[in-house]
Amino acid sequence: MLRIAALTLSLTALAACTGTDGQRAAAGAFTGATAALVLDRDPVTGAALGAAAGALCDDAGVCEDR
Repeated sequence: MLRIAALTLSLTALAACTGTDGQRAAAGAFTGATAALVLDRDPVTGAALGAAAGALCDDAGVCEDR
């Protein structure tokens, strides 16, 4: 189970730096919820934090659209 979650997180992180703010927010929400479940934390909080990070990563200069 842990290997599948780690693979999912890795693939989602690679795909997260493309597309629109909405697409990055969705990828971030999925990644955050998955990470929270793996770490035995609240998946709703993880999804909210992941969505915020995904939507704002290009504004912070982390993920720049090409």
